[in-house]
Amino acid sequence: MRKLLLALTLALACRSPEPATPPVDRGFHPEWSKNAVIYEVNVRQYTPEGTFNAFAKELPRLKALGVDILWFMPIQPIGKLNRKGTLGSYYSIANYTGINPEFGTQADFKALVDAAHAQGTKVVLDWVANHTAFDHPWTKDHKDWYTLRPDGSISRAIDDKGKETDWTDVAQLNYKNADMRAAMIGEMKWWLDTTGIDGFRCDAAGFMPREFWKQVSDAFRPSRPGFFMLAEWEDPKLHESFDMTYGWGLHHLLNDVSQGKKGATDLAKYFATEDSAYAPGAYRMDFTSNHDENSWNGTEFERMGDNHLPSFVLSATAQRSMPLIYSGQEAAFKKRLRFFDKDTIVWTDTTLRAFYRSTIALKHTQSALGNGPWGARQALLKQDGGERVFAFTRTLGANTVAVFVNFDSTAASVKYDGMPQPGAFVDWYSHTTTNLGAAGTVEIPKHGYRVFVRGATSSSP
Repeated sequence: MRKLLLALTLALACRSPEPATPPVDRGFHPEWSKNAVIYEVNVRQYTPEGTFNAFAKELPRLKALGVDILWFMPIQPIGKLNRKGTLGSYYSIANYTGINPEFGTQADFKALVDAAHAQGTKVVLDWVANHTAFDHPWTKDHKDWYTLRPDGSISRAIDDKGKETDWTDVAQLNYKNADMRAAMIGEMKWWLDTTGIDGFRCDAAGFMPREFWKQVSDAFRPSRPGFFMLAEWEDPKLHESFDMTYGWGLHHLLNDVSQGKKGATDLAKYFATEDSAYAPGAYRMDFTSNHDENSWNGTEFERMGDNHLPSFVLSATAQRSMPLIYSGQEAAFKKRLRFFDKDTIVWTDTTLRAFYRSTIALKHTQSALGNGPWGARQALLKQDGGERVFAFTRTLGANTVAVFVNFDSTAASVKYDGMPQPGAFVDWYSHTTTNLGAAGTVEIPKHGYRVFVRGATSSSP
């Protein structure tokens, strides 16, 4: 969304999540999500054409990369009143059940969803429930569905403190209005029924009452066992309704660790807080980039420098984590994409594709790395690498995954103790076999990572 939301989420990330009592886990995750990886699609910038049909040609490549879920940023028509930039913000919705003509037609999108499903890929749509464009029909037909100022005019979007934001292109909906809530759920149902999508990524989810999201969940889950919801927010209580919430806290912490501002002790504290606040079955979406971070705070190369790869490895292997890849990351794209204008991604750099493909395969083949209730708990390894090295294991049955990441500018020779199931391990990224004892030493390159697997499937592509 915008800079303000980034500031709000950063503030949320800097404080410990409010624990649920007990941590919420309704256990409704579809089985297809048990080791899934999610990919964010920025249609406007993905191809020179910026259309559904042009993106559809990329589906086989993304399937080969290992992507399981495609999250599409909003594809509805964008408001013209108070528009920002030449093309406007995806998040200024002028018609919930329309299609942005820049991208194509409803038939084009339905064909894209069908093609994704044919190759086993799920599709979720970004849903902007907090606000609409100022020229959405509801502003004329149902003004009472909006938050009104004392003079009777419609307010801009309001933050979680009750103050108007600088999102001058969007109008704040009123969630005290039951008719508006019902209409919103009806619009969501239209997409499920008409296009066959599998669920929603819900924008700024914490700005709306949790009771509304429970209404949404209860409306769709009983008749749609594969239904999936992601909340753009950090709040353990949202797992009453959502399969997955954003891992903003880990993301900002990895930025700080990469820059040398924080270290392994802070990572250990973070995961300990997660254990007390979130149920073992809760999904957390972890990432090194997304559309907000890329456009407003910089690429992963700017924020994390040479530590962007160990940061992604940690994000992909941590307990509860479902890793996200943003459009262009696999092409080592080193540019902040313009948010309100056309700015096509350049796909010529292929140097990182093997890394992302291999890391996704690691997620897919190691049962210990399963999402939520399907995966294993994370146990820190005793090690002497100091604040620049972080190491942990996850063990499920015969499968053990040991993860070592080094955020330092020099190689590390790390003595560890407490390795479960010692014996022959496969070094995932080098394809070599090595014996790891209960205690021993592991060499980790500078700004590097090593992942060892034992049991389950022990070969990388």
